[in-house]
Amino acid sequence: MKTRPETEESKTLAPDTETGSKYDHRNYQERAGILVLGVGNILLSDEGVGIRAVQRLEKEYRLSREVEVLDGGTSGLELLGHIEHRKQLLLIDAVRKQGFEPGSAIRISLQDPPAYFRQKITPHQLGLSDVLAAAALTDSLPEKITLYGIVPKDLDTGLELSAEAARGVEKILDMILKDLKGVGMEIRKSKQSF
Repeated sequence: MKTRPETEESKTLAPDTETGSKYDHRNYQERAGILVLGVGNILLSDEGVGIRAVQRLEKEYRLSREVEVLDGGTSGLELLGHIEHRKQLLLIDAVRKQGFEPGSAIRISLQDPPAYFRQKITPHQLGLSDVLAAAALTDSLPEKITLYGIVPKDLDTGLELSAEAARGVEKILDMILKDLKGVGMEIRKSKQSF
C-alpha cells in the first residue's frame, strides 16, 4: 500500500506503531474525512485500473487536506485501519457488469458493501468484503461508500491497461473530481502533471 508522499502537514501526525500508517487510527479525528481508495492487481492488465486511477490522481492533482488518496493494491484486512471512521469512502476498482462494454465507467452507491463484494471472484474483492464487514461489526463503516467501477477488457497477465480501460480511467477521474468538488473539496492541477 502506498499513501501520499509525506508533507509538512502529514509530519505532524505520529505513525501508528501497530500498522505503520502515518495516521494514528485510535485518534481518527486527525485523519482526512474522505478516502479515495484504489484497489486491484496491476499484474493482471485491466484488473489494475483502481491502482492506475489513484496513481494518476496523486500525480496530476493537489487535493484538499480533507481527502486522502491510497493505493490499496490487493490488500485485505490491512485496509481496515485506513477505512474505518471516515465520512466517505470512494472506492475505485475493476467491475464486471452485464450489459456494459469494456471501458464503461460506473458509479454505484453501496448500501450493503460487504454483500456487494461477496459476489465478486477476485481475491482482493473477497478481502474487501471482509474489511467492510469488520468495519460494520465495529460500527466504524464510513457513512457513505461509493464504488467507481471500470469494466475491464483484458485480465491476462500484463502491466499495461487496454485502450478501453485507459479511457475508463479518464471517465472515472472526471466523475471523482466532479463529486469531490460537489462536496466542497478544493482541487488544483499539480505543477508536476503533464
